Amino acid sequence: MRAAVFTAFGGGDAVEIQERPDLEPGAGEAVIDVHAASLNRHDLWILQGNSAMVSAEALPFVSGLDAAGVVSAVGEGADGLAEGDRVLLCPNETCGICRYCREGPEMLCEQFSLYHGAFAEQALVDAHRLLPLPADVSYTDAAALPTAYVTAWRMLQTAGVGPGDLVFVPGATGGVGVAAVQLSSVLAAETIGTSTSERKLDRLEAVGCDHTIRSDDPDELVDAVGSIGSPDAVMNHLGGEFTQAGLEMLRRGGTMVICGRTAGDRSAFDVAPFFLQHHRIVGSTMGTQNDLATLADLVADGAFEPLVGETYALEETGAAFDDMLERDAFGKLVVEPSE
Repeated sequence: MRAAVFTAFGGGDAVEIQERPDLEPGAGEAVIDVHAASLNRHDLWILQGNSAMVSAEALPFVSGLDAAGVVSAVGEGADGLAEGDRVLLCPNETCGICRYCREGPEMLCEQFSLYHGAFAEQALVDAHRLLPLPADVSYTDAAALPTAYVTAWRMLQTAGVGPGDLVFVPGATGGVGVAAVQLSSVLAAETIGTSTSERKLDRLEAVGCDHTIRSDDPDELVDAVGSIGSPDAVMNHLGGEFTQAGLEMLRRGGTMVICGRTAGDRSAFDVAPFFLQHHRIVGSTMGTQNDLATLADLVADGAFEPLVGETYALEETGAAFDDMLERDAFGKLVVEPSE
């Protein structure tokens, strides 16, 4: 089989296509022919050498969390699966025995990790992490769901977003941002999204964003959002300065959910207004396998359509990462290793 391999830390030129042995499943495992695998910022951080999960000793490395495809081989004990099944992988990896695995939700697992290996023609996976893919959902749409859409869905659930709520999504034209806008609409909430690109804001409006603001200046955003209303929830996948800005615009008793650090690893905020306004800041990573199943069913029912910005052949995986680095993409970027 062929795989897109990270041979060094850097940009797209560090991604090479290599021939590797075909995969064989062990007990409880399955091999899938990967028809689609989406890129995430998590993969980009690995490629840049900016991930605590993958060190230089792990190179050469095949990344890729989000895979959809067809089962080609099944190991002993992988009950309920058969060759030819259309499936979607939940990339969560958990120990299954700690307190948090027993009580849930599963992403609190003390040893929580993520699957890697989807940027290849084949992927060897835990069979119990495979979900049946509804017939009406394409592989490419399905591959967009596991990280970006599950993360956004869990953030919205954590904030208790419901009909009529106002949701602020800074940097709303990336994977998680677009997902948060679309899924807020599914929940009948009103949205405010931002970008520095007028073209991207036009596209954001087309997928259901109610209010758009062209700016990435936190101080400007506080004023601009304030002229629209006080958000019930802020979906903060940026971190950095956007944490203080988000708190300044939140309504009394509002919630900010943080899932990323694209704008900075550290945030400082004023303490007194935080507790006097009864604000909440909640961290969030990924979601549950049931969350993913719910989203796949919503897509099958026509509640929303995952936004795919561009698709790439396996040989173009490096170019896909360069496109992500240039921040010119809108929506999910998806590699399609197999036809």
